[in-house]
Amino acid sequence: MSKPENKFLIKTLNLLRRTANKYDAPIWKRVREIMEKPKRRRVAVNISKINRYTSDGDIVVVPGKVLGAGFMDHKVVVGAFSFSEMAVKKLKDAGCEVLSIEELVNKYPNGSGVKIIV
Repeated sequence: MSKPENKFLIKTLNLLRRTANKYDAPIWKRVREIMEKPKRRRVAVNISKINRYTSDGDIVVVPGKVLGAGFMDHKVVVGAFSFSEMAVKKLKDAGCEVLSIEELVNKYPNGSGVKIIV
C-alpha cells in the first residue's frame, strides 16, 4: 500500500489511531482502515443514502466524501473527511450538524452510538 501524501489525511489517520487505542474504540480503527485505501477506492456517499439508513438523532461517520444527491428529512450529526458544497447546504438546511472527522472523534471519542456509512 502506498503512503498517503495529503497532510490533512495523515493527521486524521493519526488521530483515529490514537483515539482507537486510548478509548479502546474499534469503530475508529475501522474508519481508519477504510480511509487508508488507495484514492481510487475511497468512499463517496450521497445524502440520499444517509437519509435511508439513519433515523432522527443518529450520529454518522462517512470515511470519505459526502455528495449532495438526494435530500434529508430528519436531523442527524454527520462527520466526514470531506463534503461537497451542495451536501453541506442541504444538510444544514435540514437542521443537521456537519462536522469533520476530527471534530466528530473529539466530540464522541469512545464511538458509542456512531454508525459508519459507506
